[in-house]
Amino acid sequence: MIEVPLTWQLAKLGLSISMVLGLGAIAVRASPRMAGLLAGYPLGTALALFFIGLEISPQFATQSAVHTLAGFTATMALGAGYWMAGRQPGVKGVIGGVAGGLVAWLAVSTLLAQFNFTRLSGTLVTLCAIALFSGLFRSIADVRIPASRTFSLPALAARAALATVIIFTITSLAHWLPPAWAGTLAAFPVTMLPFLLILHLNHGAAPVATVIKHYPMGLGSLLSYTLCVSYTYSTLGLLWGTLVGFAAATLWLLGWMQLIAWYQRRSA
Repeated sequence: MIEVPLTWQLAKLGLSISMVLGLGAIAVRASPRMAGLLAGYPLGTALALFFIGLEISPQFATQSAVHTLAGFTATMALGAGYWMAGRQPGVKGVIGGVAGGLVAWLAVSTLLAQFNFTRLSGTLVTLCAIALFSGLFRSIADVRIPASRTFSLPALAARAALATVIIFTITSLAHWLPPAWAGTLAAFPVTMLPFLLILHLNHGAAPVATVIKHYPMGLGSLLSYTLCVSYTYSTLGLLWGTLVGFAAATLWLLGWMQLIAWYQRRSA
Protein backbone atom coordinates (compact mmCIF):
# COMPACT_ATOMS: atom_id res chain seq x y z
CA MET A 1 0.00 0.00 0.00
CA ILE A 2 1.28 3.49 -0.91
CA GLU A 3 2.01 5.77 2.04
CA VAL A 4 -0.17 8.87 1.68
CA PRO A 5 1.47 12.20 2.65
CA LEU A 6 -0.06 14.08 5.58
CA THR A 7 -0.76 17.11 3.38
CA TRP A 8 -2.94 14.99 1.08
CA GLN A 9 -4.84 13.63 4.06
CA LEU A 10 -5.43 17.13 5.43
CA ALA A 11 -6.57 18.33 2.00
CA LYS A 12 -8.96 15.39 1.77
CA LEU A 13 -10.32 16.22 5.23
CA GLY A 14 -10.80 19.89 4.47
CA LEU A 15 -12.40 19.35 1.07
CA SER A 16 -14.72 16.64 2.35
CA ILE A 17 -16.05 18.75 5.21
CA SER A 18 -16.38 22.00 3.27
CA MET A 19 -18.09 20.48 0.24
CA VAL A 20 -20.57 18.44 2.27
CA LEU A 21 -21.43 21.39 4.53
CA GLY A 22 -21.80 23.71 1.55
CA LEU A 23 -24.21 21.55 -0.41
CA GLY A 24 -25.91 20.39 2.77
CA ALA A 25 -26.76 23.97 3.70
CA ILE A 26 -28.42 24.41 0.32
CA ALA A 27 -30.25 21.10 0.39
CA VAL A 28 -31.82 21.54 3.83
CA ARG A 29 -33.25 24.91 2.84
CA ALA A 30 -34.89 23.40 -0.21
CA SER A 31 -37.62 20.81 -0.47
CA PRO A 32 -36.81 17.11 -0.04
CA ARG A 33 -37.56 16.81 -3.76
CA MET A 34 -34.82 19.31 -4.61
CA ALA A 35 -32.55 17.71 -2.00
CA GLY A 36 -32.98 14.41 -3.83
CA LEU A 37 -31.85 16.02 -7.08
CA LEU A 38 -28.92 17.75 -5.38
CA ALA A 39 -27.90 14.45 -3.76
CA GLY A 40 -26.92 13.39 -7.27
CA TYR A 41 -24.38 16.19 -7.57
CA PRO A 42 -20.88 14.63 -7.72
CA LEU A 43 -19.39 15.50 -4.34
CA GLY A 44 -18.50 12.16 -2.80
CA THR A 45 -17.76 10.51 -6.13
CA ALA A 46 -15.61 13.44 -7.23
CA LEU A 47 -13.58 13.38 -4.02
CA ALA A 48 -13.20 9.60 -4.11
CA LEU A 49 -12.05 9.43 -7.74
CA PHE A 50 -9.77 12.47 -7.39
CA PHE A 51 -7.92 11.11 -4.36
CA ILE A 52 -7.79 7.61 -5.84
CA GLY A 53 -6.03 9.18 -8.81
CA LEU A 54 -3.77 11.26 -6.57
CA GLU A 55 -2.83 8.45 -4.19
CA ILE A 56 -2.59 5.58 -6.70
CA SER A 57 -2.48 6.89 -10.30
CA PRO A 58 -4.65 8.77 -12.81
CA GLN A 59 -4.77 5.62 -14.95
CA PHE A 60 -6.20 3.59 -12.05
CA ALA A 61 -8.77 6.33 -11.38
CA THR A 62 -9.73 6.34 -15.06
CA GLN A 63 -10.32 2.58 -15.03
CA SER A 64 -12.25 2.92 -11.77
CA ALA A 65 -14.44 5.71 -13.22
CA VAL A 66 -15.61 3.39 -15.98
CA HIS A 67 -16.92 0.96 -13.36
CA THR A 68 -18.36 3.85 -11.33
CA LEU A 69 -20.75 4.50 -14.23
CA ALA A 70 -22.41 1.13 -13.59
CA GLY A 71 -21.91 1.41 -9.82
CA PHE A 72 -24.63 4.05 -9.53
CA THR A 73 -27.10 1.20 -10.02
CA ALA A 74 -25.98 -0.16 -6.64
CA THR A 75 -26.51 3.29 -5.12
CA MET A 76 -30.15 3.29 -6.27
CA ALA A 77 -30.50 -0.21 -4.85
CA LEU A 78 -29.27 1.15 -1.51
CA GLY A 79 -32.00 3.77 -1.63
CA ALA A 80 -34.62 1.14 -2.39
CA GLY A 81 -33.37 -1.06 0.45
CA TYR A 82 -33.45 1.86 2.88
CA TRP A 83 -36.96 2.83 1.79
CA MET A 84 -38.35 -0.69 2.18
CA ALA A 85 -36.63 -1.51 5.50
CA GLY A 86 -36.64 1.91 7.17
CA ARG A 87 -40.28 2.94 7.31
CA GLN A 88 -40.48 3.20 11.09
CA PRO A 89 -39.66 6.47 12.89
CA GLY A 90 -36.67 7.10 15.14
CA VAL A 91 -33.56 5.05 15.71
CA LYS A 92 -35.30 1.76 14.94
CA GLY A 93 -36.22 2.99 11.48
CA VAL A 94 -32.69 4.31 10.86
CA ILE A 95 -31.11 1.00 11.85
CA GLY A 96 -33.53 -0.95 9.68
CA GLY A 97 -33.02 1.42 6.76
CA VAL A 98 -29.23 1.32 6.94
CA ALA A 99 -29.21 -2.48 7.25
CA GLY A 100 -31.61 -2.92 4.33
CA GLY A 101 -29.77 -0.37 2.22
CA LEU A 102 -26.32 -1.86 2.78
CA VAL A 103 -27.53 -5.39 2.07
CA ALA A 104 -29.08 -4.23 -1.21
CA TRP A 105 -25.97 -2.22 -2.13
CA LEU A 106 -23.60 -5.12 -1.41
CA ALA A 107 -25.72 -7.61 -3.37
CA VAL A 108 -25.92 -5.41 -6.47
CA SER A 109 -22.27 -4.31 -6.18
CA THR A 110 -21.10 -7.92 -6.02
CA LEU A 111 -23.10 -8.70 -9.15
CA LEU A 112 -21.73 -5.64 -11.01
CA ALA A 113 -18.14 -6.47 -10.08
CA GLN A 114 -18.39 -9.68 -12.10
CA PHE A 115 -18.62 -7.75 -15.39
CA ASN A 116 -15.98 -5.86 -17.35
CA PHE A 117 -17.86 -2.68 -18.20
CA THR A 118 -17.06 -0.14 -20.89
CA ARG A 119 -18.15 3.50 -20.81
CA LEU A 120 -21.12 2.66 -23.02
CA SER A 121 -22.27 -0.48 -21.22
CA GLY A 122 -21.79 1.06 -17.77
CA THR A 123 -23.84 4.10 -18.73
CA LEU A 124 -26.58 2.00 -20.32
CA VAL A 125 -26.87 -0.19 -17.22
CA THR A 126 -27.41 2.83 -15.00
CA LEU A 127 -29.84 4.49 -17.44
CA CYS A 128 -31.94 1.32 -17.40
CA ALA A 129 -31.74 1.26 -13.60
CA ILE A 130 -32.86 4.91 -13.43
CA ALA A 131 -35.98 4.02 -15.41
CA LEU A 132 -36.59 0.92 -13.24
CA PHE A 133 -36.18 2.64 -9.86
CA SER A 134 -38.05 5.77 -10.95
CA GLY A 135 -41.00 3.53 -11.74
CA LEU A 136 -40.61 1.70 -8.44
CA PHE A 137 -40.56 4.96 -6.47
CA ARG A 138 -43.40 6.62 -8.40
CA SER A 139 -46.00 5.83 -5.73
CA ILE A 140 -44.05 7.65 -2.99
CA ALA A 141 -45.79 10.85 -1.91
CA ASP A 142 -43.89 14.15 -1.95
CA VAL A 143 -43.53 15.52 1.59
CA ARG A 144 -42.07 18.93 2.43
CA ILE A 145 -40.27 19.79 5.69
CA PRO A 146 -41.67 22.90 7.44
CA ALA A 147 -39.23 25.82 7.19
CA SER A 148 -39.08 26.09 10.96
CA ARG A 149 -37.67 22.57 11.22
CA THR A 150 -34.53 22.82 9.16
CA PHE A 151 -31.32 21.20 10.37
CA SER A 152 -29.17 22.63 13.12
CA LEU A 153 -25.46 23.29 12.76
CA PRO A 154 -24.58 20.21 14.89
CA ALA A 155 -26.67 18.05 12.55
CA LEU A 156 -24.84 19.43 9.51
CA ALA A 157 -21.51 18.90 11.26
CA ALA A 158 -22.45 15.30 12.03
CA ARG A 159 -23.36 14.76 8.39
CA ALA A 160 -20.04 16.20 7.25
CA ALA A 161 -18.11 14.07 9.75
CA LEU A 162 -19.83 10.85 8.66
CA ALA A 163 -19.33 11.66 4.98
CA THR A 164 -15.65 12.35 5.63
CA VAL A 165 -15.23 8.98 7.35
CA ILE A 166 -16.82 7.27 4.34
CA ILE A 167 -14.51 9.14 1.93
CA PHE A 168 -11.41 8.10 3.89
CA THR A 169 -12.66 4.50 4.03
CA ILE A 170 -13.29 4.35 0.26
CA THR A 171 -9.95 5.87 -0.73
CA SER A 172 -8.08 3.65 1.74
CA LEU A 173 -9.76 0.47 0.49
CA ALA A 174 -9.01 1.45 -3.11
CA HIS A 175 -5.31 0.73 -2.46
CA TRP A 176 -6.17 -2.93 -1.91
CA LEU A 177 -8.90 -3.46 -4.50
CA PRO A 178 -9.03 -3.88 -8.30
CA PRO A 179 -10.46 -1.00 -10.36
CA ALA A 180 -13.86 -2.71 -10.65
CA TRP A 181 -14.45 -2.62 -6.89
CA ALA A 182 -12.70 0.72 -6.40
CA GLY A 183 -15.01 2.24 -9.01
CA THR A 184 -18.10 0.69 -7.44
CA LEU A 185 -17.07 2.07 -4.04
CA ALA A 186 -16.59 5.51 -5.59
CA ALA A 187 -20.28 5.42 -6.55
CA PHE A 188 -21.30 4.91 -2.90
CA PRO A 189 -23.72 7.67 -1.77
CA VAL A 190 -21.22 9.47 0.45
CA THR A 191 -23.29 12.63 0.88
CA MET A 192 -26.78 11.14 0.52
CA LEU A 193 -26.58 8.42 3.19
CA PRO A 194 -25.62 10.76 6.09
CA PHE A 195 -28.31 13.16 4.86
CA LEU A 196 -30.91 10.38 5.00
CA LEU A 197 -29.89 9.37 8.52
CA ILE A 198 -30.15 12.88 9.96
CA LEU A 199 -33.33 13.62 8.02
CA HIS A 200 -34.87 10.39 9.32
CA LEU A 201 -33.96 11.10 12.95
CA ASN A 202 -35.21 14.69 12.84
CA HIS A 203 -38.25 14.47 10.57
CA GLY A 204 -39.26 10.82 10.18
CA ALA A 205 -39.45 8.39 7.28
CA ALA A 206 -41.77 10.34 4.93
CA PRO A 207 -39.33 13.08 3.79
CA VAL A 208 -36.58 10.44 3.55
CA ALA A 209 -38.75 8.53 1.09
CA THR A 210 -39.24 11.76 -0.90
CA VAL A 211 -35.47 12.26 -1.22
CA ILE A 212 -35.03 8.63 -2.31
CA LYS A 213 -37.86 9.01 -4.83
CA HIS A 214 -36.15 11.88 -6.68
CA TYR A 215 -32.56 10.65 -6.34
CA PRO A 216 -32.53 8.55 -9.57
CA MET A 217 -33.50 11.55 -11.72
CA GLY A 218 -30.64 13.53 -10.20
CA LEU A 219 -28.10 10.93 -11.29
CA GLY A 220 -27.67 12.51 -14.70
CA SER A 221 -25.30 14.96 -13.04
CA LEU A 222 -23.18 12.14 -11.63
CA LEU A 223 -23.18 10.27 -14.91
CA SER A 224 -22.10 13.41 -16.77
CA TYR A 225 -19.27 14.01 -14.31
CA THR A 226 -18.00 10.44 -14.23
CA LEU A 227 -18.15 9.95 -17.98
CA CYS A 228 -16.27 13.23 -18.44
CA VAL A 229 -13.43 12.43 -16.01
CA SER A 230 -13.04 8.96 -17.49
CA TYR A 231 -11.73 10.82 -20.56
CA THR A 232 -10.16 13.96 -19.08
CA TYR A 233 -8.06 12.41 -16.27
CA SER A 234 -5.74 10.87 -18.84
CA THR A 235 -5.68 13.87 -21.19
CA LEU A 236 -5.92 16.96 -18.93
CA GLY A 237 -4.72 15.59 -15.59
CA LEU A 238 -6.54 15.27 -12.28
CA LEU A 239 -7.11 18.95 -11.51
CA TRP A 240 -8.31 20.15 -14.91
CA GLY A 241 -10.14 16.89 -15.52
CA THR A 242 -12.04 17.38 -12.26
CA LEU A 243 -12.93 20.99 -13.10
CA VAL A 244 -14.18 20.05 -16.56
CA GLY A 245 -16.18 17.22 -14.97
CA PHE A 246 -17.83 19.63 -12.52
CA ALA A 247 -18.65 21.98 -15.41
CA ALA A 248 -20.38 19.13 -17.27
CA ALA A 249 -22.28 18.05 -14.14
CA THR A 250 -23.40 21.61 -13.38
CA LEU A 251 -24.60 22.23 -16.93
CA TRP A 252 -26.62 19.03 -16.85
CA LEU A 253 -28.15 19.87 -13.45
CA LEU A 254 -29.08 23.41 -14.50
CA GLY A 255 -30.57 22.13 -17.74
CA TRP A 256 -32.57 19.46 -15.93
CA MET A 257 -33.91 21.95 -13.38
CA GLN A 258 -34.96 24.29 -16.18
CA LEU A 259 -36.75 21.41 -17.88
CA ILE A 260 -38.60 20.55 -14.66
CA ALA A 261 -39.59 24.20 -14.15
CA TRP A 262 -40.89 24.39 -17.74
CA TYR A 263 -42.89 21.21 -17.29
CA GLN A 264 -44.44 22.48 -14.03
CA ARG A 265 -45.44 25.77 -15.65
CA ARG A 266 -46.96 23.92 -18.58
CA SER A 267 -48.87 21.57 -16.27
CA ALA A 268 -50.19 24.52 -14.24
